[in-house]
Amino acid sequence: MGIGNGGMSRRDFAKASALAGFSILAAGAARAQDSAETLKVGLIGCGGRGTGAAKNLIDGVDNVKITALADVFEDKVRNCRHELEKIKDPKIKAKIALTDEQCFVGLDAFDKLLKTDVQVVILATPPYARPVHFEAAVNAGKHIFTEKPVAVDPVGIRRFMDAAREAEKKKLSVVAGTQRRHQSPYVETIKRIHDGEIGEILAGRAYWNGTLPFSHERKPEWSDLEYRLRNWYNQCWTCGDNILEQHVHNLDIINWALNAHPEKVVASGGRAWKPFEERYGDIWDNFTCDYEYPNGVHVLSMSRHWDNSASGVFEEVTGTKGKSTCRNLGKEKEDPYVQEHIDLFASIRGAGPYLNEGIQVAESCLTAIMGRMAAYTGAEVSWNDALKSDLSLVPEDLDFAKAYPLGPIPVPGQA
Repeated sequence: MGIGNGGMSRRDFAKASALAGFSILAAGAARAQDSAETLKVGLIGCGGRGTGAAKNLIDGVDNVKITALADVFEDKVRNCRHELEKIKDPKIKAKIALTDEQCFVGLDAFDKLLKTDVQVVILATPPYARPVHFEAAVNAGKHIFTEKPVAVDPVGIRRFMDAAREAEKKKLSVVAGTQRRHQSPYVETIKRIHDGEIGEILAGRAYWNGTLPFSHERKPEWSDLEYRLRNWYNQCWTCGDNILEQHVHNLDIINWALNAHPEKVVASGGRAWKPFEERYGDIWDNFTCDYEYPNGVHVLSMSRHWDNSASGVFEEVTGTKGKSTCRNLGKEKEDPYVQEHIDLFASIRGAGPYLNEGIQVAESCLTAIMGRMAAYTGAEVSWNDALKSDLSLVPEDLDFAKAYPLGPIPVPGQA
């Protein structure tokens, strides 16, 4: 099942996992960890999510300094630096120590940053780059906060998993941006589910039904590659489609509640709303999946991007004694976007349990990817089919002088 439970029963492992979650929250209850050592942090990927993650870090953790930035594009680095340096709170502002020499631009900017003396890195580029950047960060001996998704295809998932196992050997701490894992209502509710409060789980639902995400018109001066990277949500090879980029959050909760990954999936979907324009790329706008988990448990999954339609983002499991939204049995206590960084640094400093969330987040991402594969092809896809697949979407060679035409929009039976 990929949970590495060392012979424990699923129920025992579930209880242990939930208790670990409580100890994580307890360790992070104080917003700043005690440590004489100031840890240096580098940010790779300086867009909105990366800048937000950096702010979340310095809001929640003391004895840290952000000393390096890296992004493919100079304006992203400049804007991120401006956002950080304009912070007025003197206590927070003191955690920013950037110089021109420590701000890196280009396709190799991540590599330059990893050669600096930072001890911790935030990986927040578009998902296509995550396996390469994560592997390089592990090889460089850095502790890591990695945004999700961690890959867009099975080849990338395996590469990420291999690096996650190497990180564990090196005792590098790894926390992923599936922030619900650090949110007390989920932590407390999942513990109670694992303790049997709603009985044996019989079925589940997971939805991310939202509106259209960002899309950009192409500027005349942008090459194919620049446009693909700046409009990254709208190509499958850069984002993995909406079932992966956003819906992975909900699928991650289902995997957590069931303490398993799905065994197989059948799916459908398409492009019902988005007009056929380059700005909307080659991704679909809706997916519906029927995931089958161990013991015949079925989970209905929906994800879509439709304006002016009913929306809903939630998870639900039904058991023999009742049902749960996976968060209804706990109380909100903290900002999970801050808490995940508190928990990471508690792990690094030994103030909390050792954390390496690499395999867990990779399995949740592969859950989404196998759903996409089933929908695109019209075929039933098993876990092993997906895990062993040689599907690789990311171009091997990225060059601003080369053409990167959009692929055809997938058609079931032809993809």
